[in-house]
Amino acid sequence: MRRLPREHAAAAAVNAASKLLAVTALLLSIAQTAASASVKHRTLRDDTGESVKVETGSCRIVSLAPGTTAMLYAAGAGPCLVGTIAHSTEPAEAASVPVIGDAETLDFERLIALRPSVVVVAVDVVQRVRIDRLRSLGIPVYQVHVTSLEQMPDSVRRLGGLAGTSKVAADRAKELRAELDALSKRYSERRPVRVLYQIWDRPIYTIGGRHVIADALTLCGAVNIFGELDTAAPAVTREAAVLRDPELILASAPPDSAREWLAEWRKFPGLTAVRNGQLVSISDERIDRMGPSVIAATGSLCEVVDRARDVIPRM
Repeated sequence: MRRLPREHAAAAAVNAASKLLAVTALLLSIAQTAASASVKHRTLRDDTGESVKVETGSCRIVSLAPGTTAMLYAAGAGPCLVGTIAHSTEPAEAASVPVIGDAETLDFERLIALRPSVVVVAVDVVQRVRIDRLRSLGIPVYQVHVTSLEQMPDSVRRLGGLAGTSKVAADRAKELRAELDALSKRYSERRPVRVLYQIWDRPIYTIGGRHVIADALTLCGAVNIFGELDTAAPAVTREAAVLRDPELILASAPPDSAREWLAEWRKFPGLTAVRNGQLVSISDERIDRMGPSVIAATGSLCEVVDRARDVIPRM
Protein backbone atom coordinates (compact mmCIF):
# COMPACT_ATOMS: atom_id res chain seq x y z
CA MET A 1 0.00 0.00 0.00
CA ARG A 2 1.44 3.37 -1.01
CA ARG A 3 2.42 5.52 1.96
CA LEU A 4 0.52 8.77 2.36
CA PRO A 5 2.38 12.06 2.68
CA ARG A 6 2.79 13.12 6.31
CA GLU A 7 0.21 15.90 6.13
CA HIS A 8 -2.33 13.53 4.55
CA ALA A 9 -1.70 10.97 7.26
CA ALA A 10 -2.22 13.60 9.94
CA ALA A 11 -5.46 14.73 8.33
CA ALA A 12 -6.63 11.13 8.07
CA ALA A 13 -5.89 10.61 11.77
CA VAL A 14 -7.87 13.72 12.75
CA ASN A 15 -10.75 12.62 10.51
CA ALA A 16 -10.76 9.16 12.07
CA ALA A 17 -10.77 10.61 15.56
CA SER A 18 -13.68 12.90 14.67
CA LYS A 19 -15.64 9.98 13.26
CA LEU A 20 -14.98 7.93 16.40
CA LEU A 21 -16.22 10.76 18.60
CA ALA A 22 -19.31 11.19 16.42
CA VAL A 23 -20.10 7.47 16.66
CA THR A 24 -19.56 7.54 20.43
CA ALA A 25 -21.87 10.54 20.75
CA LEU A 26 -24.49 8.81 18.60
CA LEU A 27 -24.38 5.68 20.74
CA LEU A 28 -24.65 7.81 23.86
CA SER A 29 -27.63 9.65 22.40
CA ILE A 30 -29.34 6.37 21.48
CA ALA A 31 -28.73 4.99 24.95
CA GLN A 32 -30.06 8.14 26.57
CA THR A 33 -33.15 8.12 24.37
CA ALA A 34 -33.86 4.48 25.15
CA ALA A 35 -33.51 5.07 28.86
CA SER A 36 -35.46 8.33 28.99
CA ALA A 37 -38.83 6.60 28.97
CA SER A 38 -38.15 4.91 32.31
CA VAL A 39 -35.97 7.55 33.97
CA LYS A 40 -37.46 10.47 35.85
CA HIS A 41 -36.08 13.95 35.38
CA ARG A 42 -36.36 17.29 37.12
CA THR A 43 -35.90 20.78 35.75
CA LEU A 44 -34.15 23.65 37.49
CA ARG A 45 -32.67 27.00 36.49
CA ASP A 46 -28.99 27.88 36.45
CA ASP A 47 -27.40 31.27 37.18
CA THR A 48 -28.27 32.58 33.72
CA GLY A 49 -31.95 31.69 34.14
CA GLU A 50 -31.80 28.89 31.59
CA SER A 51 -33.67 25.66 32.31
CA VAL A 52 -31.58 22.53 32.86
CA LYS A 53 -33.16 19.07 32.78
CA VAL A 54 -31.27 16.52 34.88
CA GLU A 55 -31.92 12.95 35.88
CA THR A 56 -33.56 12.58 39.29
CA GLY A 57 -31.39 10.74 41.79
CA SER A 58 -28.28 10.81 39.60
CA CYS A 59 -25.29 12.73 40.87
CA ARG A 60 -22.37 12.48 38.46
CA ILE A 61 -20.98 15.96 37.87
CA VAL A 62 -18.10 17.16 35.70
CA SER A 63 -16.83 20.67 36.47
CA LEU A 64 -15.00 22.62 33.77
CA ALA A 65 -13.52 25.46 35.83
CA PRO A 66 -11.46 25.56 39.04
CA GLY A 67 -13.91 28.06 40.54
CA THR A 68 -16.98 25.92 39.88
CA THR A 69 -15.16 22.92 41.37
CA ALA A 70 -14.56 24.89 44.57
CA MET A 71 -18.17 26.08 44.59
CA LEU A 72 -19.49 22.53 44.21
CA TYR A 73 -17.45 21.41 47.21
CA ALA A 74 -18.76 24.37 49.20
CA ALA A 75 -22.28 23.32 48.25
CA GLY A 76 -21.66 19.81 49.60
CA ALA A 77 -21.45 18.25 46.13
CA GLY A 78 -17.86 17.03 46.34
CA PRO A 79 -18.88 13.32 46.37
CA CYS A 80 -20.77 13.92 43.09
CA LEU A 81 -17.70 15.08 41.16
CA VAL A 82 -16.41 12.52 38.66
CA GLY A 83 -14.27 14.83 36.56
CA THR A 84 -12.77 18.28 36.63
CA ILE A 85 -10.18 20.46 34.94
CA ALA A 86 -6.53 21.32 35.60
CA HIS A 87 -5.69 23.70 38.47
CA SER A 88 -8.78 22.68 40.44
CA THR A 89 -6.94 22.76 43.75
CA GLU A 90 -9.62 24.11 46.10
CA PRO A 91 -10.27 22.37 48.41
CA ALA A 92 -7.41 19.87 48.76
CA GLU A 93 -9.78 16.93 48.10
CA ALA A 94 -10.33 18.20 44.56
CA ALA A 95 -6.86 16.91 43.66
CA SER A 96 -8.22 13.33 43.75
CA VAL A 97 -10.84 14.00 41.05
CA PRO A 98 -9.85 12.84 37.53
CA VAL A 99 -8.65 15.73 35.32
CA ILE A 100 -9.97 15.65 31.76
CA GLY A 101 -8.46 18.82 30.32
CA ASP A 102 -7.36 22.38 30.88
CA ALA A 103 -8.22 25.87 29.69
CA GLU A 104 -7.02 25.06 26.16
CA THR A 105 -7.92 21.43 25.57
CA LEU A 106 -10.64 19.05 26.67
CA ASP A 107 -10.78 15.27 26.21
CA PHE A 108 -14.39 14.80 25.10
CA GLU A 109 -14.01 11.03 24.84
CA ARG A 110 -12.97 10.77 28.49
CA LEU A 111 -15.75 13.14 29.45
CA ILE A 112 -18.35 10.99 27.71
CA ALA A 113 -16.89 7.86 29.32
CA LEU A 114 -17.49 9.39 32.76
CA ARG A 115 -21.26 9.34 32.01
CA PRO A 116 -21.97 12.71 33.67
CA SER A 117 -25.52 13.54 34.62
CA VAL A 118 -24.60 17.21 34.16
CA VAL A 119 -21.57 19.34 33.30
CA VAL A 120 -21.07 22.55 35.29
CA VAL A 121 -19.37 25.43 33.47
CA ALA A 122 -18.40 29.00 34.32
CA VAL A 123 -19.83 31.27 31.64
CA ASP A 124 -16.87 33.67 31.66
CA VAL A 125 -14.25 30.91 31.66
CA VAL A 126 -15.45 28.08 29.43
CA GLN A 127 -15.46 28.71 25.69
CA ARG A 128 -18.93 28.93 24.13
CA VAL A 129 -17.94 26.38 21.49
CA ARG A 130 -17.36 23.82 24.26
CA ILE A 131 -20.74 24.52 25.80
CA ASP A 132 -22.45 24.13 22.43
CA ARG A 133 -20.60 20.89 21.73
CA LEU A 134 -21.61 19.40 25.08
CA ARG A 135 -25.24 20.19 24.36
CA SER A 136 -24.94 18.66 20.90
CA LEU A 137 -23.83 15.46 22.61
CA GLY A 138 -27.03 15.46 24.66
CA ILE A 139 -25.27 16.25 27.95
CA PRO A 140 -27.06 18.70 30.27
CA VAL A 141 -25.05 21.88 30.91
CA TYR A 142 -25.45 23.98 34.06
CA GLN A 143 -24.00 27.50 33.79
CA VAL A 144 -22.48 29.35 36.74
CA HIS A 145 -22.38 33.10 36.23
CA VAL A 146 -20.99 35.21 39.07
CA THR A 147 -20.18 38.82 38.21
CA SER A 148 -20.26 40.27 41.73
CA LEU A 149 -19.43 39.12 45.24
CA GLU A 150 -23.09 39.47 46.19
CA GLN A 151 -23.98 36.75 43.69
CA MET A 152 -21.63 34.13 45.12
CA PRO A 153 -23.81 32.94 48.06
CA ASP A 154 -26.90 32.53 45.89
CA SER A 155 -24.90 30.71 43.20
CA VAL A 156 -23.58 28.24 45.80
CA ARG A 157 -27.10 27.74 47.10
CA ARG A 158 -28.40 26.94 43.60
CA LEU A 159 -25.62 24.38 43.10
CA GLY A 160 -26.89 22.63 46.19
CA GLY A 161 -30.25 22.33 44.48
CA LEU A 162 -28.55 20.81 41.45
CA ALA A 163 -26.63 18.24 43.50
CA GLY A 164 -29.37 17.45 46.01
CA THR A 165 -27.36 18.96 48.88
CA SER A 166 -29.57 21.97 49.55
CA LYS A 167 -29.12 22.01 53.33
CA VAL A 168 -25.31 22.06 53.19
CA ALA A 169 -25.37 24.67 50.42
CA ALA A 170 -27.82 26.90 52.25
CA ASP A 171 -25.68 26.85 55.39
CA ARG A 172 -22.52 27.71 53.44
CA ALA A 173 -24.34 30.46 51.53
CA LYS A 174 -25.42 31.96 54.84
CA GLU A 175 -21.80 31.95 56.08
CA LEU A 176 -20.58 33.62 52.89
CA ARG A 177 -23.28 36.27 53.19
CA ALA A 178 -22.21 36.98 56.77
CA GLU A 179 -18.56 37.36 55.65
CA LEU A 180 -19.61 39.89 53.01
CA ASP A 181 -21.74 41.86 55.47
CA ALA A 182 -18.85 42.01 57.95
CA LEU A 183 -16.45 43.33 55.31
CA SER A 184 -18.94 45.93 54.13
CA LYS A 185 -19.57 47.12 57.68
CA ARG A 186 -15.85 47.39 58.39
CA TYR A 187 -14.57 49.11 55.24
CA SER A 188 -17.27 50.74 53.16
CA GLU A 189 -17.32 54.03 55.08
CA ARG A 190 -13.57 54.53 55.17
CA ARG A 191 -11.71 57.16 53.17
CA PRO A 192 -11.56 56.22 49.46
CA VAL A 193 -8.22 55.20 47.96
CA ARG A 194 -7.62 55.51 44.22
CA VAL A 195 -6.29 52.17 42.99
CA LEU A 196 -4.73 50.87 39.79
CA TYR A 197 -5.06 47.09 39.72
CA GLN A 198 -2.62 45.78 37.11
CA ILE A 199 -2.92 42.23 35.76
CA TRP A 200 -0.51 42.41 32.80
CA ASP A 201 2.25 44.56 31.37
CA ARG A 202 3.15 45.57 27.79
CA PRO A 203 0.40 46.30 27.10
CA ILE A 204 -0.96 47.18 30.48
CA TYR A 205 -4.13 45.32 31.35
CA THR A 206 -6.23 46.37 34.30
CA ILE A 207 -9.77 45.66 35.48
CA GLY A 208 -12.88 47.47 34.37
CA GLY A 209 -16.16 48.01 36.13
CA ARG A 210 -17.57 44.61 35.19
CA HIS A 211 -14.86 42.56 36.93
CA VAL A 212 -15.48 40.93 40.31
CA ILE A 213 -12.21 42.44 41.55
CA ALA A 214 -13.68 45.89 40.90
CA ASP A 215 -16.57 44.85 43.12
CA ALA A 216 -14.08 43.72 45.77
CA LEU A 217 -12.26 47.07 45.65
CA THR A 218 -15.55 48.90 46.12
CA LEU A 219 -16.32 46.75 49.15
CA CYS A 220 -12.91 47.73 50.55
CA GLY A 221 -13.75 51.41 50.19
CA ALA A 222 -11.35 51.82 47.26
CA VAL A 223 -11.92 53.46 43.88
CA ASN A 224 -10.87 51.62 40.72
CA ILE A 225 -9.38 54.38 38.55
CA PHE A 226 -10.62 52.61 35.41
CA GLY A 227 -13.95 51.58 36.88
CA GLU A 228 -15.96 53.38 34.23
CA LEU A 229 -14.67 51.06 31.48
CA ASP A 230 -17.38 48.58 30.54
CA THR A 231 -15.16 45.55 29.99
CA ALA A 232 -13.79 43.05 32.48
CA ALA A 233 -10.09 43.41 31.60
CA PRO A 234 -9.35 46.43 29.37
CA ALA A 235 -5.95 47.38 27.95
CA VAL A 236 -4.89 50.91 28.91
CA THR A 237 -1.92 53.15 28.22
CA ARG A 238 0.63 54.05 30.85
CA GLU A 239 -0.05 57.70 30.09
CA ALA A 240 -3.74 57.28 30.91
CA ALA A 241 -2.88 55.67 34.23
CA VAL A 242 -0.41 58.44 35.09
CA LEU A 243 -3.02 61.10 34.36
CA ARG A 244 -5.41 59.42 36.80
CA ASP A 245 -2.71 59.49 39.49
CA PRO A 246 -3.45 56.34 41.55
CA GLU A 247 -2.67 56.43 45.25
CA LEU A 248 -2.05 52.68 45.31
CA ILE A 249 -0.77 50.45 42.49
CA LEU A 250 -1.39 46.73 42.89
CA ALA A 251 0.52 44.36 40.61
CA SER A 252 -1.32 41.04 40.54
CA ALA A 253 1.31 38.62 39.29
CA PRO A 254 3.98 36.17 40.46
CA PRO A 255 6.64 37.99 42.53
CA ASP A 256 9.32 38.26 39.80
CA SER A 257 6.89 39.64 37.21
CA ALA A 258 5.28 42.01 39.70
CA ARG A 259 8.70 43.34 40.67
CA GLU A 260 9.43 44.22 37.03
CA TRP A 261 6.04 45.87 36.55
CA LEU A 262 6.39 48.01 39.66
CA ALA A 263 9.89 49.06 38.65
CA GLU A 264 8.39 50.68 35.56
CA TRP A 265 6.09 52.82 37.72
CA ARG A 266 9.04 54.08 39.76
CA LYS A 267 10.12 55.97 36.64
CA PHE A 268 7.23 58.36 37.44
CA PRO A 269 8.20 59.88 40.82
CA GLY A 270 5.38 62.41 40.59
CA LEU A 271 2.74 59.70 40.99
CA THR A 272 1.11 59.75 44.40
CA ALA A 273 1.55 55.98 44.72
CA VAL A 274 5.27 56.24 43.96
CA ARG A 275 5.83 59.25 46.18
CA ASN A 276 4.25 57.45 49.16
CA GLY A 277 5.79 54.06 48.45
CA GLN A 278 2.48 52.40 47.69
CA LEU A 279 3.54 49.95 44.98
CA VAL A 280 2.40 46.53 46.13
CA SER A 281 2.78 43.05 44.68
CA ILE A 282 -0.11 40.70 45.34
CA SER A 283 -0.46 37.08 44.28
CA ASP A 284 -3.63 35.51 45.59
CA GLU A 285 -4.88 32.52 43.60
CA ARG A 286 -8.19 32.69 45.43
CA ILE A 287 -9.13 35.81 43.50
CA ASP A 288 -8.08 34.33 40.18
CA ARG A 289 -9.83 31.01 40.85
CA MET A 290 -13.17 32.68 41.62
CA GLY A 291 -14.46 30.11 44.07
CA PRO A 292 -16.15 30.91 47.40
CA SER A 293 -12.76 31.80 48.92
CA VAL A 294 -12.77 34.94 46.76
CA ILE A 295 -14.63 36.55 49.68
CA ALA A 296 -11.84 35.69 52.13
CA ALA A 297 -9.36 36.95 49.52
CA THR A 298 -11.31 40.20 49.41
CA GLY A 299 -10.72 40.54 53.14
CA SER A 300 -6.96 40.29 52.53
CA LEU A 301 -7.25 42.84 49.72
CA CYS A 302 -9.08 45.22 52.05
CA GLU A 303 -6.20 44.99 54.53
CA VAL A 304 -3.75 46.03 51.79
CA VAL A 305 -5.93 48.98 50.87
CA ASP A 306 -6.31 49.93 54.52
CA ARG A 307 -2.54 49.98 55.06
CA ALA A 308 -2.20 52.34 52.11
CA ARG A 309 -4.98 54.48 53.54
CA ASP A 310 -2.99 54.94 56.74
CA VAL A 311 0.14 56.02 54.81
CA ILE A 312 -1.34 58.39 52.25
CA PRO A 313 -1.40 61.97 53.58
CA ARG A 314 -4.85 63.48 53.94
CA MET A 315 -5.53 66.32 51.51
